[in-house]
Amino acid sequence: MKKIIATGLLLISCQSFAETVYVTLEKDNAIAVIDPINGKLLKTVPVGQRPRGIVLSKNQQQLYVATSDNNTIQVIDINTLKPVGTLPSGEDPETFAMNSGGDQLYVSNEDDSLVTVIDINQAKAIKKIPVGVEPEPITVSPDEKWVASASEATNMVHWINRKTLEVEENTLVDPRPRGLSFTADSKQLWVTAEMGGTVTVLDVATRKKIKTIKFEIKGVTSDKIQPVGVVIDNNKQWAFVALGPANRVALINVETFAVEKYFLVGQRVWNLAFSPDQKRIYTTNGVSNDMSIIDLREMKVTKTIAVGRYPWGVVVKP
Repeated sequence: MKKIIATGLLLISCQSFAETVYVTLEKDNAIAVIDPINGKLLKTVPVGQRPRGIVLSKNQQQLYVATSDNNTIQVIDINTLKPVGTLPSGEDPETFAMNSGGDQLYVSNEDDSLVTVIDINQAKAIKKIPVGVEPEPITVSPDEKWVASASEATNMVHWINRKTLEVEENTLVDPRPRGLSFTADSKQLWVTAEMGGTVTVLDVATRKKIKTIKFEIKGVTSDKIQPVGVVIDNNKQWAFVALGPANRVALINVETFAVEKYFLVGQRVWNLAFSPDQKRIYTTNGVSNDMSIIDLREMKVTKTIAVGRYPWGVVVKP
């Protein structure tokens, strides 16, 4: 539905988008299916044991879910919400990323210090790449030149050449990296450090540090500020960082690296996802068992939706 909003002499045309949010529930062994526009939990669907990472397939017809205790990536049909297959992920998959072409997955195997590369069409593991100790966050640059993996115990980002599937370089970062996000132009990589309480911005061309961003929240002790998930808008205007038990999401100006605002959300906020039009942020709040919605036009939290026990991963289907 299209509607016209008048603001003074300016007319703004706004397109209303319908979308569905899918959230993994680590303790319920399930996925929550949510209508965020109406603020409703539609249903809860059983999956494998201890689901965490979740990715939408390129054609938007399947969900890939890391069921950590089953040591597999479960494939869920988006229409029936039934399992239709598995992908060989290696031991204890938690987080994983898909390339923009939609034909490969890159899976962190925390217990084995490996990244497993899966050919989706063949449903086959084609490479195991040794990385640092306890790898968790992983992402692919939009230009598909790099797979970035970070190891929590080694405090290091591993730069994997996507063509050769070999580690080309390593960059030290602050303690316990937990989240990675490239800017849309593939020029920067943002790295959160859970124990360091910081975000490190790396220059992709040199693999060197540009900036370290720190957080101070009135009334919150520094040990509670534990950055985890991070997302950056396509215009490189804003970055959003989930701060764990600080129960806040930080708004950072990408150009100046200044922290401009904190949004109070649910307890122990883990991960974040944009709506397709990038007008909203959806957060998973692990301890309060809910999801928060941040309206980016009003720059405030507008809804909280109960979803189930220990929400962790989140993905949005247009």
